[in-house]
Amino acid sequence: MVSEIIVGRPQYIEQLNKWRRQTDLIKIVTGVRRCGKSKLFSLYQFDLIVHKIADDNQIININLEDRMLTQKIGLEYDKENFLTGYDKLLDYIVKHLNPEKMSYVFIDEIQLLRDWQIAANTLRLQNNVDLYLTGSNAYMFSSDLANQLGGRYVEIKMQPLSFKEYFFAYPDFTQHFVQTKKDILELNSPMGIYSHYIRESGFPQTLRLVYDKQLISDYLLDTVYLNTIQKDVVKRFNIADTNKLDAVVKYLFDNIGCETSVRNIAKCLEASGRKISVPTIDTYIQGLVDSFLLYKCERYDIKGKQYLDSNAKYYVADIGLRTALLGIKDMDAGHILENIVYLELIRRGYEVSVGKLVKSGKNIEVDFVARKSGGLVEYYQVSLNVLEPQILQRELAPLEAIDDNYPKFLLSMDYGAGENNGIKRLNVFDWLLGQEL
Repeated sequence: MVSEIIVGRPQYIEQLNKWRRQTDLIKIVTGVRRCGKSKLFSLYQFDLIVHKIADDNQIININLEDRMLTQKIGLEYDKENFLTGYDKLLDYIVKHLNPEKMSYVFIDEIQLLRDWQIAANTLRLQNNVDLYLTGSNAYMFSSDLANQLGGRYVEIKMQPLSFKEYFFAYPDFTQHFVQTKKDILELNSPMGIYSHYIRESGFPQTLRLVYDKQLISDYLLDTVYLNTIQKDVVKRFNIADTNKLDAVVKYLFDNIGCETSVRNIAKCLEASGRKISVPTIDTYIQGLVDSFLLYKCERYDIKGKQYLDSNAKYYVADIGLRTALLGIKDMDAGHILENIVYLELIRRGYEVSVGKLVKSGKNIEVDFVARKSGGLVEYYQVSLNVLEPQILQRELAPLEAIDDNYPKFLLSMDYGAGENNGIKRLNVFDWLLGQEL
């Protein structure tokens, strides 16, 4: 049965295991709502038991979205719909601690609790507690809140399913619905599965709805998009006219991978009959970024080695969510692929920006400058295909203009791999699946 199939998230399990022995640090998993944070906790708890690290009585699991549980604990909602009574939560947890062994405490959607950082700090200071939290809004990590935690936490940034995770899970969920020869071929075809990935999303729940495309769309629009917008943006900023917010969201989703200024957004929306002030648009964008629905990719001066202040690019957290909101007409295949590569670089731990440089009086843009701590830098150019000589030269030119010797890659949907003047040409599906070597 589809409902019994489990999608493992080994990348995140590995990160949790890496930090497990650091009990003086709070482990906080962040990411857009419904990306699988709660399920990750279940998988990790199972992993602890299977590897005999913990018994059932050493694991305390609390989901603050579970009203029956929060009522049992004694938590109450205030006028702003935050849970209050962190002291009661602490009492509940202390009663369930194992006094002779390490207790692993998991609290899901911690941002729902008023003054949650007091409870978190109190638990962190206990010698027999290893604390794990999830949160769906980056605002909870503002400088003030981080200071209250004393910097004693590590953030594990989670996303919906990567293309690799989706590729290997998709056949398990769809094998019972295969009807045609085309369906059979798609089960092992990167291009075929990619077409589903960008239309149906990497949100794990959608794999359980593969038999009904309308259910997928409804789930993405109602459970993911509207739920996130209402709880993380509208509520936070007390937004009365949500139509204006929707207009900004649709503009940004429609212009992924394009240089964007807040003033230009205001002008474009005004031209279409919606007058929204620049400060208001700026506030909306901050809310979307903080809720992990949107990612901001700054421009970076490659030669001057500094960030540029204006005209950042934005990428959406999941292309399937964008499809549900905008439809499949004029899907802009090039920027969609670029978006997916951007998310994969973030997933692999890179800090990603748009590269800018001037050479021979010409302004040149490199799709992505990817950097890791320790000084590692890689440059990426993304194109649907480069079979035509003029297209190949156009895509190679920005990388060739960079004078340093850091690795440079050109990713496309063309089969096979090659090299041009030290620039590696790779099939983007092989790269996404980790099979490029």
